[in-house]
Amino acid sequence: MACPEEAHATLHVVQRGRGRRPCFSCAKDRAAYLAELRRCSERQACAVHAYALMGNHVHLLFTSEQARGPSRLMPDIAGRYARYLCDEYGHEGAVWEGSYDASPVRARAHLFACMRYIEENPVRAGLTPSPGAWRWSSWRANALGEDDAIVTPHPHYYALGRSPAERQAAYAALAEAAHQ
Repeated sequence: MACPEEAHATLHVVQRGRGRRPCFSCAKDRAAYLAELRRCSERQACAVHAYALMGNHVHLLFTSEQARGPSRLMPDIAGRYARYLCDEYGHEGAVWEGSYDASPVRARAHLFACMRYIEENPVRAGLTPSPGAWRWSSWRANALGEDDAIVTPHPHYYALGRSPAERQAAYAALAEAAHQ
C-alpha cells in the first residue's frame, strides 16, 4: 500500500544510511543533523512530534501541513546534511538509501505506541540505558517538558492533560505502563 502524501497525514519515517553504514561519527554530526531537521521541517511545514537519531538511521514522526510533505522534507534534509558532511569532511556521495520507509499513523493509541517505539529505540539498540539519557531523541521534550525547538506536540498529546505537567506525567505513565 502506498503511503499517503495528503496534507495533515501523520507518518513514521525511517531513513537509513546507505548500505546501512553509520550516518553520524560524533556529537557534532548529530547536532548538525538536528539543526537541519529543524530548519527543513519549518521550511516544508512539517510538525515533528518525535525523533531519534540512531547510528545508521533516523526515526521521525511528523505531520505535514501540505500534500507531499515527506517527498519534500526528506530530500531537503538529506541534501543539506550531505552538504554539511562534504564541507566538514570532504565526504562525497550519497549518505542515505535512495528511498525512505514511511508508514501512516492514524489512531491515537498507535500514535503513542509509535512515539514510544521511536524514543525507546536507542535503549533497545544498546546505545543508552534509558530514553532520558539519550540526548538525540525527543523523549526529554515529550516526557519531561524540556525545550526542544524541533518538537511540535501532536493534538493527541495535548489531549493527555490540561497543563504541560499533566501531559508530561500522562505521557511518561504511558511509557511506564507499556513496560509492565
